[in-house]
Amino acid sequence: MNQATPAIVAERGAQRLPRLALLLFCAAYVIPGVFGRDPWRNADLTAYGFMAKIAAGLSPWHHPELGGITTDGGLLPYWVGALFIKLLPFLDPALAARIPFALILVGVIALVWYSSFHFARTEAAQPVAFAFGGEAQAVDYARALADGALLALVASLGLLLLGHETTPELLQLLGMTLFVYGMAAAPFRALKARLALLLALPILAASAAPAVALMLGMGGALICWRSAYEPVRASMLWVVAATALSALLAWGLGSWAWRLQALPGADFPLRVGTLLLWFAWPVWPLALWTLWRWRAYLQRRHVSVPLLAVMVSLLSCLAMGGSDRALMLGLPALAVLASFALPTFSRSMSAMLDWFSMFFFSAIALFIWLYYLSMQTGWPAQPLANVRNLAKGFEPSFHPLALLFAVLGTAAWLGLLRWRTARHRHALWKSMVLPSGGVALAWLLAMTLWLPVLDYARSHRPLVERLARVMPADTTCLATPGQALSLVAALEVQGHWKVDALHSAADTSCRLLLVQSDDANASAPAPGWQLLATVKRPTDRNLSYRLYQRETR
Repeated sequence: MNQATPAIVAERGAQRLPRLALLLFCAAYVIPGVFGRDPWRNADLTAYGFMAKIAAGLSPWHHPELGGITTDGGLLPYWVGALFIKLLPFLDPALAARIPFALILVGVIALVWYSSFHFARTEAAQPVAFAFGGEAQAVDYARALADGALLALVASLGLLLLGHETTPELLQLLGMTLFVYGMAAAPFRALKARLALLLALPILAASAAPAVALMLGMGGALICWRSAYEPVRASMLWVVAATALSALLAWGLGSWAWRLQALPGADFPLRVGTLLLWFAWPVWPLALWTLWRWRAYLQRRHVSVPLLAVMVSLLSCLAMGGSDRALMLGLPALAVLASFALPTFSRSMSAMLDWFSMFFFSAIALFIWLYYLSMQTGWPAQPLANVRNLAKGFEPSFHPLALLFAVLGTAAWLGLLRWRTARHRHALWKSMVLPSGGVALAWLLAMTLWLPVLDYARSHRPLVERLARVMPADTTCLATPGQALSLVAALEVQGHWKVDALHSAADTSCRLLLVQSDDANASAPAPGWQLLATVKRPTDRNLSYRLYQRETR
């Protein structure tokens, strides 16, 4: 079997990435963005709103709501965030809720490493044995591939923002990665693998992804049944049990909500194609290369298991109208697949990826530094003018600690460039160093040098503060019919107002009404309401919020 594998790896190619460097690299990727910011608009702020209301006792644990609108299932993520808010009362609630999700991201990264490691140890994944020796040893080869898988995951552009949010999709991502790990570790760590499988699918079901759990369970059971490894075949019962448990759990929590979209429009293929191109870069070309070079091994677990996870994620993405959050669930499996492309990579392909990453991410870093210099010194003038035009009312501030981390990160990037270009490197993971390092650098610089302006632009707090200045002091209730749940969450947990998002302007009992409008001459939404004020978010040019007060009689 070994003679037929496409992997030809010498002993010097199985070098492992130094552990201290790996830990520092992961810390530079995970920690920025955890501290010093508000929850950002849409899913991040909405999820935090549910968590904060549960923790404050303003919403029941089994039936969380915002403005009277209840969640459609998947309660586990909200329970996790609310629990940490209660356990860490000395921290800002938004920070306390964010901590477990940062730890979940760490867990996903670690599970990808171990999944690739165990897959690479199987007989079908081993490199060719040389006639006179000198090939990579099994464990060293597996470690090198696992390092490459970790770097490939970090390099994935789609994980950058969504992976640092406080949303149910992070727990779904953990469940998906636990499933891949359980299938990978079954021949080597039977107990851990079975526990992982038993947890993975229920976590998905309890995080509003029961259909994903069901598809994974059926596919995983088939792979186990066809496996040549007795411990893997024995795991089939555990996969079936986990599938049944996830179905019961989803039914009990009321999370069997099929989020299928209406028939897609004519632009659907272009939108999805564009999403696939950038969202899964650079792992999708490497994964396709793996499928081609290892095409004789499609039924082997190191290919079939991650391929199953990718296909389930892709089908979910298509069924949900091109959802990037559904597509994110396939990134860990894509990273595992991509790692098996590294032993078959040609030097020219590796060099092309290196040069692209070097110029692309160096240009991004220069761009970020240029805007930061302009915001702090006023030179050059145009970037600062652009910022003030896009984020009206924003005033730059100086944070020495953020500057220090940005300088250290930039110096590390320059050192990485020098290391990679100084001489030919033999380690399997060498092609992933610059793409992953560039992504980590861009995120670090954005979350240090640009964090104040990004927080100002992406948070609802500036809007809440503007509303507070025009709201009557005796406000007890604010109606927001038809408004986004993220705005409702901001009004309730940041503005501390009671919000009615359930009833229309004609039916609400609230004395104040907030509606969204892009027409400055819009009339009252219903008889009996008088315009009190018009408020805009600092980053919205045309969109405004009109505050109405019920006319007294």
